[in-house]
Amino acid sequence: MRKLRTSELNRLSIDEYKSAEKLPIVMVLDNIRSLNNVGSVFRTSDALKVEKILLCGITATPPNKEIHKTALGAEDSVEWQYFEETELAIKKLKAEGYIICSLEQVENSTSLLDFNPVRDNKYAIVLGNEVKGVQQKIVNESDVCIEIPQYGTKHSFNVSVSAGIVLWEVFRKLN
Repeated sequence: MRKLRTSELNRLSIDEYKSAEKLPIVMVLDNIRSLNNVGSVFRTSDALKVEKILLCGITATPPNKEIHKTALGAEDSVEWQYFEETELAIKKLKAEGYIICSLEQVENSTSLLDFNPVRDNKYAIVLGNEVKGVQQKIVNESDVCIEIPQYGTKHSFNVSVSAGIVLWEVFRKLN
């Protein structure tokens, strides 16, 4: 076996990406502190052709050297928008017909294994702050709270790891 060169991977150009059909997913970053996590969500969103990222509250926005370190240019391909308050982003998404899915451990959460997205629907996946998680007022506005099953001693994943797990599972189920 031989490793492929970048030129052999047939990746889309930024212009091709922008006009390509996207997964009906908007990622909502609710007060994410780590610029590396933000960049990583951009990069994963690019890889799986996510429609858009909404950056809310204290979440940093491009252009930013620290975001670029992990995004590696995905901040130029994936559409994004900033909202001062996550509630405003959620209100806008609901008005546009998105199903709000917070990634959080709550009473009666839906296991990611049991979450079955439907291709004709649009979804907004909310990722919360690294310490406090998704704000309770956002949980209250959510249509569903998804929980990633965990079997070890820790009670959470890193935000960017969570984004990758959830996006891959939703991508897999929608394709």
